[in-house]
Amino acid sequence: MSIWKRHATVDDLNKFSQNTLSVALGIKITEIGERTLTATMPVMEATKQPMGFLHGGASAALAETLGSIAASMCTEDSNICFGLELNASHLKSKRSGEVTGVATPIRIGSSVQVWEIRVTDEEGELVCLSRLTVAVRKMG
Repeated sequence: MSIWKRHATVDDLNKFSQNTLSVALGIKITEIGERTLTATMPVMEATKQPMGFLHGGASAALAETLGSIAASMCTEDSNICFGLELNASHLKSKRSGEVTGVATPIRIGSSVQVWEIRVTDEEGELVCLSRLTVAVRKMG
């Protein structure tokens, strides 16, 4: 059974992110599952740190982007979601290619949500493991 209260397509979500950090980092939503939201991000100059490796902040931005969008999709249209805390453990370095993030809910509450975001490489190896806590508030 789907957890989503707001209905959107992958194209809708990518259009919603126009003119944001997501575009600058090349983040693209690729799949909306029954209980997951998936996106990819290239390992390119804009997502690397000075030593040439994927920047931990870019992995964190991918995680927060996925968790925040997923949280918003699990609320009524009158609500807005904000990240409260992001924990990111960077487990493997990466110099090129692409990473994929998958957000899965740990708790979907009416005022607080918690999401796990697993960022993996093309071989399925874990690059970053994150937990995002999100506040849910009424708009207005």
